[in-house]
Amino acid sequence: MPATSVQEVVDLFSRWGTERYDEDVSQLQHALQTAAHARAEGATDALVAAALLHDTGHLLELRDGGLTSGQVDVDLTHEASGARWLGALFPASVTGPIALHVAAKRYRCAEDPRYHQGLSDGSRRSLVRQGGPMSAAEQERFASHPAHEDAVRLRGWDDAGKVSDLAVATLADYLPLLVGVARPG
Repeated sequence: MPATSVQEVVDLFSRWGTERYDEDVSQLQHALQTAAHARAEGATDALVAAALLHDTGHLLELRDGGLTSGQVDVDLTHEASGARWLGALFPASVTGPIALHVAAKRYRCAEDPRYHQGLSDGSRRSLVRQGGPMSAAEQERFASHPAHEDAVRLRGWDDAGKVSDLAVATLADYLPLLVGVARPG
């Protein structure tokens, strides 16, 4: 069932956000840091919301009994499940970059092999499950997608949003933004 309200999304983060998923910071701290980076760079409200919500699929996995460690053998396509769950509530300007943020990592690794060196250990491990750097044909397809530039920006904030004990705004501080970008319902 897709999300039906911003409160349902907030509740998911409130319940499962304290868990870590293959990183040193909690899911919620990572989401808040990623959104803070987007906001600091002057991103649109929709893109800040995407930054905040980009790993919703991980929280859905945890909600449904997945491993809190993130140590899985297959790619669970959290980007797709998160974007689908959020899709009835938020427009494509929010869900498009979410759906493409893993592809953006693969794209950036293919475009600049040095980028791989800056990834967290968790992101390096998941890159292997996600297919590694893109082929030339995959890069071309990705670059033609309308949301690819926002996804690449989101990916950079995602990579930067993994700092222990960084002071950032709270989830409650983003509630008006989420309500503002949500589809009227």
